[in-house]
Amino acid sequence: QVHVVESGGGLVQVGGSLRLSCTASGEIFRFQDMRWYRQVPGAQIAFVARLSDEGIAYYHDSVKERFTIARDSAKNTSFLQMNSLNSEDTAIYYCNANVQSTSWQPVRDYWGQGTQVTVSS
Repeated sequence: QVHVVESGGGLVQVGGSLRLSCTASGEIFRFQDMRWYRQVPGAQIAFVARLSDEGIAYYHDSVKERFTIARDSAKNTSFLQMNSLNSEDTAIYYCNANVQSTSWQPVRDYWGQGTQVTVSS
């Protein structure tokens, strides 16, 4: 069993910064991609950023140059540094981890419970 927990959300003013963390724990043989998504009420969940197993980062156009995804592989943790926040960044942010629990099991997706980010003007 793998558990994924996000933290670091909160209330910030327009132009401010937040750093989200996502830690996976449990039975982890191999870590692949780690991704961040976000969702606002009434809308579908949307891709924000991805860090591949090879260390290549991908971003949604709306967050390029403002958000940075990173990972600490030794701690099974992903970070999302968010700068120059605006009201459109207000959402619940979810972490998604692609994890292989044992060498004979396939890679599976695991989701955290989400962390609220609110940007006020």
